[in-house]
Amino acid sequence: MMVSDALADKVVVVTGGGTGLGRSMTEYFLTLGAKAVITSRKKDVLEKTASEMRASTCGEVLPVVCDVRNYEEVENMLQAAVSHFGKVDILLNNAAGNFISPTERLSPNAFDTIIDIVLKGTKNCTLAFGKHWIAKKQENTVVLNIVTTYAWTGSPYVVPSAMAKAGVLAMTRSLAVEWAKYGMRHNAIAPGPFPTTGAWTRLMPGDMPERLDVVKQVPLRRAGDHQELANLAAYMISDFSAYVNGEVITIDGGEWLQDAGQLAFLDQVKPEEWDLLEKMTKAVKGS
Repeated sequence: MMVSDALADKVVVVTGGGTGLGRSMTEYFLTLGAKAVITSRKKDVLEKTASEMRASTCGEVLPVVCDVRNYEEVENMLQAAVSHFGKVDILLNNAAGNFISPTERLSPNAFDTIIDIVLKGTKNCTLAFGKHWIAKKQENTVVLNIVTTYAWTGSPYVVPSAMAKAGVLAMTRSLAVEWAKYGMRHNAIAPGPFPTTGAWTRLMPGDMPERLDVVKQVPLRRAGDHQELANLAAYMISDFSAYVNGEVITIDGGEWLQDAGQLAFLDQVKPEEWDLLEKMTKAVKGS
């Protein structure tokens, strides 16, 4: 979609950039001339991804281990990026977590886990990077947040995520006004279903993936392709969108217009299936 040098000389930090959509977006940024810093808590995943990205794009990638829930680690990550590349121009707050669960089954700790990653983590990164740019009087900077369509409608079965994403959206719009005077833009993207290969099959036992087919909730009757999200993200962080500020762009095939972007269809899940899902989640987390 973009011209080949659309992000030339830009340094982009992508939280959660080692896997999934974060990886897909970062890889496209590199092909457009950007230099990238990818972060997550898993050093081995980051280093493997960075190596593969360098090989596929010939771009410059710096992997930095960082738990966005810890402000000191975020500051250290920022300093590592600046020390390596000399500057940072763009922050993409992509790191997230979620539980699909009836709310009464969630512990207070489960709530805190999601809110700390999504809301506190995004706040930590935005505050650290914003203060750095203001102190350096660096203009033409961008913060792009990944939210969800249920950030403005709410949704059953993902209440901690809905609460956290709503907070991120409020911060996006608030800082778009307050920090515009520093030459800083704040925007968000609200993606619909962009699954990775086999994701729903791995997460749901039995015939649940067929019964609860997410694609059926999308008027276009298909999931999104990672490149489609990468196209939009690249535009939103580029100078081509220099007059876009304080906006949330939906890319979901019309899903939220059909059902408000909610997961109410999960009412169809049986109690014993929730038991299986809960066991699978705990097994993955090792707890």
